[in-house]
Amino acid sequence: MESGVQLVSKSQGSVQNDVFSGITVALALVPEAVAFAFVAGVSPIVGLYGAFMMCLLTAVLGGRPGMISGATGAMAVVMVHLVSEGNSLGGGSSSGVEYLFITLLLVGFLQILAGVFRWGKFIRLVPQPVMMGFVNGLAIVIFLSQMGMFKVQGVWISGNDLYTMLGLVGFTLSLLFLIPFVHKKAPGALISIMVVTGIVVYFKIDTATVLSFIQSNGGSGIKGTLPHFSLPSVPFNLETLYFITPYAFILAAIGLIESLMTLNLIDELTGTRGNGNKECMAQGFANFVNGLFGGMGGCAMIGQSIINITSGGRGRLSGIVASLALLIFILFTSTYIEAVPIAALVGVMFFVVFKTFAWNTFNIINKAPKWDIAVIVIVTALTVIFDLAIAVIAGVIISALLFSWENALRIRVRKSVDEKGIKHYEVFGPLFFGSTSLFLTKFEIDKDPKEVIIDFKESRIMDLSAIEAINKIAEMYQLQGKNIHLRHLSKDCTKLIKKAEKICDVNVLEDPDYFISVDDYRELKDSLKVKGNGKSS
Repeated sequence: MESGVQLVSKSQGSVQNDVFSGITVALALVPEAVAFAFVAGVSPIVGLYGAFMMCLLTAVLGGRPGMISGATGAMAVVMVHLVSEGNSLGGGSSSGVEYLFITLLLVGFLQILAGVFRWGKFIRLVPQPVMMGFVNGLAIVIFLSQMGMFKVQGVWISGNDLYTMLGLVGFTLSLLFLIPFVHKKAPGALISIMVVTGIVVYFKIDTATVLSFIQSNGGSGIKGTLPHFSLPSVPFNLETLYFITPYAFILAAIGLIESLMTLNLIDELTGTRGNGNKECMAQGFANFVNGLFGGMGGCAMIGQSIINITSGGRGRLSGIVASLALLIFILFTSTYIEAVPIAALVGVMFFVVFKTFAWNTFNIINKAPKWDIAVIVIVTALTVIFDLAIAVIAGVIISALLFSWENALRIRVRKSVDEKGIKHYEVFGPLFFGSTSLFLTKFEIDKDPKEVIIDFKESRIMDLSAIEAINKIAEMYQLQGKNIHLRHLSKDCTKLIKKAEKICDVNVLEDPDYFISVDDYRELKDSLKVKGNGKSS
């Protein structure tokens, strides 16, 4: 946990690394923000404003220093439907973006609530196979997203244009792999972008740049002004609330899942621990501000976060520098940023793909349980085919069902008869909805003697299904006129067991939290009298 706002991580970061990595991230944010703005059906400047505000506010207020937030594809694919329906509902081509802004206000509110109620802790329920499938699927998604850079107005480039693009991408990748051998702390991504841009400008190489990319998508450039406050110009009524609420819940869920998963991944990469609940509130506040200042909102960006981490960025300063540099690009240096070759940025993103993919997946194929491998494959495929939220939720559900199935088979019962002819059943393993059927088959009610003791010392009563199974066993014994005694049941369980007072008694001598039979209590009391020379203790 952090105390206050720490701009630079004392354990791993430095001002120099954070500044250089922040500038590198800002360069990578430009085409991503522009591309996702077009996906969402809004102006490029809306995407850039969104990236700036998300990056700045989450860097200052978030629970994971070094993590970068901005406009993302996962949320953009939902926003495009919202904007399209908003245009129809408002009766104008500019109405959709206004409905997006008011939706972001509700998204922010929901995400802040998630942080206040500490729902961020539920990210701990995500198993490792789901996490591996998530990063592998995301690496593939990032790779496929870069394929769009090889198109002009939806048509694949070919001939010399393609060869030039591939050559520059390859050269950028070579620099990224070689620079660490020359100087480990050198900002490889930033140097690579600057070198490739210098070569393209000096030799006047004809290749796609940030400006040509924006123009090919119907934009005119990235130069703009400071974001300004403005309430969304839509009717504030129940009809609007009814329209935006489903979108708000979906966007809030996607944003939180992607942010918390990215936080978890950065935790693993850096060997540190972030604060999920604090990140939920920061993401919510940033999206709320976006709704008031004309940004498209967003969430954590795994690609840019890994660029930041691999470039040496560890503290909050890296995100602050990235956001301010992006704003400077928008306001003052748009001409220079527009000259950056798309190939250089694609090369950086391909390097991110290489760093993101969990290559150790191939090493554990023959070692890990087959179901874990199946979960990795399923989550990877769902991330690529659908989106992150669906993939993670499906992965957690599948993992939970598999866990329940495996534990359902672990219920065991050991039987014995003591010298008094009393039948003992010692239960081992968790008793819950998945194991109750097997549990009920372990008892020989017809053959058992008059007195039966069921001992739950080595078992855990997990849910209502388990309680009902115990009730059923008790009723079956009582119907045959046999006495059943339940041992080592907790007080909360006995409250739910029907006729509990007839089959359970408090064992004040052994453990006040558990119950045993009356006979055992008397025997224990008598033994204490003997040890104490006839005096009761």
